[in-house]
Amino acid sequence: MENQALALAAAVGLPHTVKRVYPRPPWTWLPPGWWPWPLKALDGDSDGIAAPWPDLLITCGRRAVPYALLVKRASGGATTIVHIQNPQTRIDAFDLVAPPRHDRLHGPNVIETEASLHGVTAGRLAREAEAFAGQLAHLPRPLVAVLIGGSNSCYRLTPEIIATLAEQLRGLCLDHGVGLAVTPSRRTGAENIRALRQALSDLPAVVWDFQGDNPYFGYLGLADSLIVTCDSVNMVTEACATGKPVHVVHLAGGNRKFNEFHANMQAAGYTRPFQGRLEQWHYQPADDTARVAARIHDLLTAKGKSSS
Repeated sequence: MENQALALAAAVGLPHTVKRVYPRPPWTWLPPGWWPWPLKALDGDSDGIAAPWPDLLITCGRRAVPYALLVKRASGGATTIVHIQNPQTRIDAFDLVAPPRHDRLHGPNVIETEASLHGVTAGRLAREAEAFAGQLAHLPRPLVAVLIGGSNSCYRLTPEIIATLAEQLRGLCLDHGVGLAVTPSRRTGAENIRALRQALSDLPAVVWDFQGDNPYFGYLGLADSLIVTCDSVNMVTEACATGKPVHVVHLAGGNRKFNEFHANMQAAGYTRPFQGRLEQWHYQPADDTARVAARIHDLLTAKGKSSS
C-alpha cells in the first residue's frame, strides 16, 4: 500500500514527506470512520501527525483513514485529501478517492483505476535492465520472466500447481529455446521453490535465491514476455506496465474482487491465461497513476494551490 502512495506522490511531482502510522486496538477493531481521538491510538513507532498541515495528503489503507479525516478537519478543508483504495467510510469526506474498478465505488469525487497504482516507468525499467543485464547475459532469447507469488488469504499455490508450471516451463525451454528468469517470493514456500529449482536445473534458467539486490524490476525490463501468478494485483499491474505480453497463471481459490480484476485486465487486452505456450499481442501499458496525478493537479489548481 505504501508503494502505491509513494508512486502517486512521485507522479504528482511535489516535495513530500512520508508519515507512517501504527494504530493499536481497540481502535483498529472499529470502522475507520468512527475512531474517537485517533491520535491516542498511535503507538510509539508512529510518526507524529501535527500542524502545519500540508496542501496535499495522500493516504492508502483503512488504518490511514482516521488520520486523513483528522487532517481534513484540523486544516479547515485547506488540505486536499486523496485516498487510494476503498476508504470503507463516506467517500464524500475526501476530495478524491482512487479505488480499483472491482471495488465498485462511484461518485463525483471517485476516479476508478483499472488496477493498482504503481511506479513503473520506462526510465526505471531501462535503469534496472542495465543493472541486471550481466546476470542474464548467458540466457538465450526470447527471455521470459516468471514472477511467482504464493499462497495468501485468497489463493493457494499447491505443489501440484508448481509441478504443472515447472513442466510447462521446461516445455518452453526444450521446444522453443527460451531463457527463463524466475523470481519467487517469500510466499512461494521453500518446498515449492526447491521443486521448481530442481525441475529447471538442467535448463537455461535463473531462479533468484534471495541473495543480493532484488532483480524483480530488472527482469521486467529485460524480458520479452512475462508469466505471473494471479495472487497479487500489484504484481500483475506492474507486469502490465511494461507493454509486454503478460500470461497469468491461475492458482486454486480466488474471490469476487480478484475474479473481477482478472476479468477486467483480460478484457482490456493486458493479460491472457497461461496455458503452457507463449502468445504475442500488443497493448498500451497500464498507467492509471498519471491519470490520477492529473486529477490531483486540477484539484490543487481549483483551490489556488501551486501544483508545479
